[in-house]
Amino acid sequence: MKTKAVPAMIMLTAGLIDCIFSIYCHLPLLRFTWQLLVVLLIFYVLGCVVQLVLDKNFAEMEQTDENQEESKEADGEEQQEAEDGQEASQENPKQDDAGV
Repeated sequence: MKTKAVPAMIMLTAGLIDCIFSIYCHLPLLRFTWQLLVVLLIFYVLGCVVQLVLDKNFAEMEQTDENQEESKEADGEEQQEAEDGQEASQENPKQDDAGV
């Protein structure tokens, strides 16, 4: 999964919410600017943490999916070999020794 944009999306969403709140509260420009900078930095760091967690979990999920596919393929091959062996034994039945 592509998670490259996650930190930016989280940061920009928090910035938008902060801008709306600051406009609603009629904050002065200097305070608004510093508050926005702090909010953007904090949520960028949080976004990076979320990205790392997502990357780690999706990598584990992909490995699990690959292992399951490999085991299904191996089971399919074993079943095919067993079916082939049964077909061969039905085509050439063993002959009993009548001369003993």
